[in-house]
Amino acid sequence: MLDPLPPPPPLLPMMQIRCEVGPLVSLGVAKHGERRYVALGGGTVSGPELNGTLVEGGVDWQIRRNDDVLEIAAHYVIRADDGGLIEVQSDGLRHGPPEVMARLARGETVPRDQYFFRTVMRFTTGAPRWLHLNKVLALAVGEREAKLVKLDVYRLT
Repeated sequence: MLDPLPPPPPLLPMMQIRCEVGPLVSLGVAKHGERRYVALGGGTVSGPELNGTLVEGGVDWQIRRNDDVLEIAAHYVIRADDGGLIEVQSDGLRHGPPEVMARLARGETVPRDQYFFRTVMRFTTGAPRWLHLNKVLALAVGEREAKLVKLDVYRLT
């Protein structure tokens, strides 16, 4: 018999990210589904742990699977207010009822509680003040708008 599971680790608010996004580019249906990407522009980072801006040039690579789940692999850089650069790798999933996903595809604003959009984030930096982020895993809850992605990021403790 298995032991009962202990309580889950707490999630601590870390930051909010607001990222400008370019148009969706589809590479067509590949071996695992439709391969596509979205160029990431500027944006803001604010919160109890980290404040700064997004460096333009990140990319959100996606695969829209046959079961209509979107696999997300975003890769971008945060410039902290003190100038430190922090690489972000964010992998996750977005899915929901077909009518909700159709509204998102048309660029409509849909409340985030109507679909699932979660990513797991890892950080890499050599900036002395931010070295502790190299040991952090974070969970982001996302919301997609026509030209903006909103992420509420929580540190796993």
